[in-house]
Amino acid sequence: MPQLILDTFNLEAAQRRLCTEALDHAGNIVGAAKLLGITRHAMKRRIIKLGITRTRPVQAPAPAPSLSASA
Repeated sequence: MPQLILDTFNLEAAQRRLCTEALDHAGNIVGAAKLLGITRHAMKRRIIKLGITRTRPVQAPAPAPSLSASA
């Protein structure tokens, strides 16, 4: 994981930054929790406590398989 440089000594801001960076790096709560060495429940509590909002990427629907027969 890349090294983080904090702008201030504000503990809440540091926690928010670490959580968001871990979420961005891992892509999900379980992976972010593993990176931070905490349980997924603890990660979820921190997300709620710190007011971190995440938008899930919208996945484009898979193209329908072609029904044409090739000879």
